Amino acid sequence: MIEAHELTKVYDQFLAVDRVSLSVQPGTVLALLGPNGAGKTTSVRMLTSILAPTSGWARVAGYDVVQDAEKVRASVGVLTEQHGLYERSKAVEYLDFFGRAYGLPKQARRTRALALMERFGLTFALDKRLGEYSKGMKQKLALVRAMLHNPPVLLLDEPTSAMDPQSARQVRDAIIELLGDERTFLITTHNLTEAQELAHQIAIIRRGRIIASGTFDELARRIVGDPVMELRVNGVLNGLAKDIADMVQVEGQGESWLRYRVREPQVTNPALIRRVADLGIDIVTLAPVSQTLEDVYLQIMQEDESKEVAHDSHR
Repeated sequence: MIEAHELTKVYDQFLAVDRVSLSVQPGTVLALLGPNGAGKTTSVRMLTSILAPTSGWARVAGYDVVQDAEKVRASVGVLTEQHGLYERSKAVEYLDFFGRAYGLPKQARRTRALALMERFGLTFALDKRLGEYSKGMKQKLALVRAMLHNPPVLLLDEPTSAMDPQSARQVRDAIIELLGDERTFLITTHNLTEAQELAHQIAIIRRGRIIASGTFDELARRIVGDPVMELRVNGVLNGLAKDIADMVQVEGQGESWLRYRVREPQVTNPALIRRVADLGIDIVTLAPVSQTLEDVYLQIMQEDESKEVAHDSHR
């Protein structure tokens, strides 16, 4: 649904996006992560046919972003960092304007607008001017605008910024619900917990380059290594670490717990449980030590910065 090959954008002598390649299937959420100024917004603008790439190509919903720009724009819903809401308008008038711009019939655009306003808890504010909306309400209305024409692809820049936890949950639930209709999402966000919850794929961009991509599990295994498990027993370990050293790599222990790294937990853990039971030791819990996208992201960024420093020092 989204495909890009070596997409590049140069402003004068500044390389803003450097040969970005992406492939996103229908019904998938891609989280594009990176620091401010990394090239996320420029990439989104090229994918929505707002900016023409300097080189490379991209297709969205099957349409070329340069040759079929109008069809691309009709196939995507976009939530930008700056919403550009006309604050003197009321919500109903504002959404009707955009419905007409998308070519929706009168009844269809009203029905669609009301359904989306209800989904995001905004029906109480239908007749309020947008200037009276809170930041979170404005964010939700901008999302309604992006979804109004029922596009197959949604590109959302910080979709839950400025929202309270309940509103942010509404947006995440809506995204999950819409995935059932084979919609595709590209989300840029600094909320890594949210990205870990929603994203099927993750791409990390720094200085215009994709420096890592894959599922969370793939990135975690590649960067952090094999999963770490924590075993807690009833009583004391009594030398258990030595008894299981041939099965797993023990990384730390206390009086009644130990942590170990294991390549294939689905194979090793059942065998380990049987051995511990044979030793007469009662297991209280055995669970993975939680790995977070924040930990993985920070390590990827640190490693890329180190490579850059090493490269510069050898020039």
